[in-house]
Amino acid sequence: MQASALTLVRGRREHLANLMEGLALQTRRPAELVIAWMQDEPFADLPDPGCPVRHLLVPGDPMPLALARNRAAAAASGELLVFLDVDCIPAPGVVAAYAAAAEARDGLFLGEVLYLPAGATDGGLDFDRLDRLGRVHPAKPPVPARGLREEPDAGELWGLSFALARARYAGVGGMDERFAGYGGEETDLALRLSASGLPFFWTAGARCYHQHHPVRVPPLHHFDHILRNAALFRERHGRWCMDYWLGQFRDAGLIDWGDREIRLLRRPSAGEIEASGHGAAERLFS
Repeated sequence: MQASALTLVRGRREHLANLMEGLALQTRRPAELVIAWMQDEPFADLPDPGCPVRHLLVPGDPMPLALARNRAAAAASGELLVFLDVDCIPAPGVVAAYAAAAEARDGLFLGEVLYLPAGATDGGLDFDRLDRLGRVHPAKPPVPARGLREEPDAGELWGLSFALARARYAGVGGMDERFAGYGGEETDLALRLSASGLPFFWTAGARCYHQHHPVRVPPLHHFDHILRNAALFRERHGRWCMDYWLGQFRDAGLIDWGDREIRLLRRPSAGEIEASGHGAAERLFS
């Protein structure tokens, strides 16, 4: 089974370079890397990922995440789509693990992601060092030491690293491009894939490392996108997504959030948005 690696990029040049270097070290290299650029032009002087690179321009505001993923998937030549967030460095066995899983089972495959502190990649990629420094996300279940473990909750789809057959992705129409900006499109895709009968599996050996970057908790800089996309999700599925963020918005007095609707009380101030970045990483892992 031929695998196409896919990633979306806006900014994050150094993160992309590390992702590409990680692909060059794969024990089973992908047939290609497809980069959907959500900016006006690609970066120059990027490292060789050890496979052909296909470039697509998909600019737009707010970030066209669903559209960019669909364009990348449509352009891919491989039977297996391996979606990697630009912040993720794949360990050497990622493509091999996903491909072996997909050759054995029909499913959507999820991989472990460890979160790195700042400076973890200074001096190049040292995977032993990344293993020592990486932190497991507290909200995620443990990954099996070998083989696959079925995941009954489709909501566990992790957009940072996952893989599935191209035919399965196309069979549900890909991501819903009505979702624009941050949030909702991945969970919507997961529920539609699950409804189609596709099982989900945590996959041993498909470890990635999430590179450090500033975050905001809660993500107040995406406030309007989250409200819009959450309402769109509820309209389609009859329930809310991004409950964690909506609850934090409610607790901050920004929204009145009930079973049926969200009522805007006020938008976050510039000061609140700025403050949401102070100590955000610690809050994320607390």
